[in-house]
Amino acid sequence: MSQHAPRSTAVNRDTNETKIQLSLNIDGGELQPFQPSEFWDNLKETNGEAKAHATQASKSQTIEVDTGIGFLDHMIHAMAKHAGWSLRVRCKGDLHIDDHHTAEDTFLAIGSAFKTCLSTSTGLARFGYAYAPLDEALSRAVVDLSNRPFCVSDLGLKREKIGDLSCEMIPHCLQSFAQNAGVTMHVDCIRGDNDHHRAESAFKALAVAIRMATSRIAGREGEVMSTKGVLY
Repeated sequence: MSQHAPRSTAVNRDTNETKIQLSLNIDGGELQPFQPSEFWDNLKETNGEAKAHATQASKSQTIEVDTGIGFLDHMIHAMAKHAGWSLRVRCKGDLHIDDHHTAEDTFLAIGSAFKTCLSTSTGLARFGYAYAPLDEALSRAVVDLSNRPFCVSDLGLKREKIGDLSCEMIPHCLQSFAQNAGVTMHVDCIRGDNDHHRAESAFKALAVAIRMATSRIAGREGEVMSTKGVLY
């Protein structure tokens, strides 16, 4: 049995534009139940049929994603899977306007939950990096649990949309996650012809880099990986 406390949380994020329920465990395994929500308790409709493409259960992970935007679900699913997270998230947003608020707020919520789960960077690798291919596409991600939010990304996307997700929202999602997670991220697609492949390889690379950065280093418990002695 692990001697470490579970790095997990459950949060609601409610605005006039989106209603989000989220439960995250960055080590995989069991998830906390959703927090109570009058909105979700009283909601009679859902975003549609069960999203089998963004639902996966294994002995180490539970992933269920439903934002109402299929390709957004797909990217969050890939991110959770390859980061080793268990994640349950659902969002009811103002999709009658466009995809902006739903995509942005979902990643703000994921970032906030990630920061709460992490709670401290002591004893952790702090830095993570990864390359991830998807057929002809190849992406690189570098992550620093710096507590200084910053995101630089260049995915080279050319289409206006992938499915129902605007391509301009994809780097904005990365920025929104970094903002609330308090991490520095550099995410680049190095090559690729297909925008779906370019985006997905980027999220997979980011996920693997996050998994590396959040891993515990034996023998360095309580230590901060910084010459300052603190990260803020």
